[in-house]
Amino acid sequence: MSGKSRSSVGASAKSDVPAADSWVDPDDAPEWTEEMWQRAEIRKGDRVIRPGRPPLDDLLKKATVTIRLDPDVVASYKTLGTGWQTKINDDLRKARKLGPKRKAG
Repeated sequence: MSGKSRSSVGASAKSDVPAADSWVDPDDAPEWTEEMWQRAEIRKGDRVIRPGRPPLDDLLKKATVTIRLDPDVVASYKTLGTGWQTKINDDLRKARKLGPKRKAG
């Protein structure tokens, strides 16, 4: 022997670092409660992602109105499929010479 003794790491230092062969089963984690879900933050990178759409500024908001139209007019727009109400809005803007509305974003 060379006379030098090897120093060994104490048990307390070993317990702070998980062993390379230790594996934790994710099924052993406790079930999430409703309270945990309510407090959870969803993040993408450094930003917190909030649920729902971002609020629109006042110029982009639409007014909810009730308007009486002839049945054949409504039927002709409904044949256009999804977005038929937007098409009515676009046609009214053109008829009143209001120009296109600016887009969100």
